Amino acid sequence: MLGFTSSGDFKNTERFLKKAMDGDIFGSLERYGQQGVDALAKATPVDTGKTAASWGYRVIRSKTRPGIEWYNTNVKDGGVNVAILIQYGHGTGTGGYVQGRDYINPGLRPIFDQIADDVWKQVKNL
Repeated sequence: MLGFTSSGDFKNTERFLKKAMDGDIFGSLERYGQQGVDALAKATPVDTGKTAASWGYRVIRSKTRPGIEWYNTNVKDGGVNVAILIQYGHGTGTGGYVQGRDYINPGLRPIFDQIADDVWKQVKNL
């Protein structure tokens, strides 16, 4: 037979869940959003500089999950996003191909790591 015993209460867990639901634990999303924009602008390969200067972000707050959405507004004729062309590559008008360059993921990795570290510190300090 298997059994277990427990002592104490769930006060810390309840406090953490209440703060998470109130959004306190995610209060720094604006700061992280801007840091991400700065990191993406710095990581974007530069030809004219338009793509690097066209990064923005939105903070998404919903009852199910908060988040940050980064976007780039540099769009070529036909609605093609230049940041995506740089990231994944594209064909040329003369039959050639321009190889993609992964710059978005490495650019945002330090921001994701910082978010994870900061949230973990908040969880431990509740």
